[in-house]
Amino acid sequence: MTPTDPEPEGPRPPARRRPGGRTARIRRQVLDAVLAELGEHGYDGLTTDAVAARAGVHRTTVYRRWRDVGGLLADVHDAAGDDDWQPPETGSLEGDLAALNQEIQTALTARPPIMTALIAASFRSEKAAQAQQRLWEDRYARCETIVSRAVRRGELPPHTDARRLLIAATAPLYHQLVLLRMTPDPRLPGRAARTAALAAAAGAFAEPPSADDA
Repeated sequence: MTPTDPEPEGPRPPARRRPGGRTARIRRQVLDAVLAELGEHGYDGLTTDAVAARAGVHRTTVYRRWRDVGGLLADVHDAAGDDDWQPPETGSLEGDLAALNQEIQTALTARPPIMTALIAASFRSEKAAQAQQRLWEDRYARCETIVSRAVRRGELPPHTDARRLLIAATAPLYHQLVLLRMTPDPRLPGRAARTAALAAAAGAFAEPPSADDA
């Protein structure tokens, strides 16, 4: 099938797991090939045949396990969520947010543009969109520790909404680099972090305590 054909009904991508041995090696080869093909040719140039050829595996291997382009992209996202990444710890809220933003800016401006290509692909594939949502939820959950540490240090008021703060801190990166396609500004990660940290310290993201906390 071509990448623009509707994704067929059929077996879903396998449940997230950590296969070992030859299975893990083939999976890594195939997912690396997906990223390389996506970075070079974009979603419209991504095909199961091209991925199989690049990975050095038979096309039936790819079809049997991943079914289609959507299944391949979904597994790329799910594999990313299997890592042991943790958010930066610098000793301050602003420093943590700035370091996090720097990681995001580096990923968004990398060549080939893998991260932006994956984001774009999620608008074309429902399977990729669902997997990307799972990955975002995982990353936000891990990053909540940035906010909880800041609360314990007394930098933030109790009941600060971690998700709202994290979105406010990181959104300028995606807006300027993905939506507006502006030239990367090395000052942006720090500026966005400082703006969000100051707003958070002033209580902009604090939620009123619940009845259980009264």
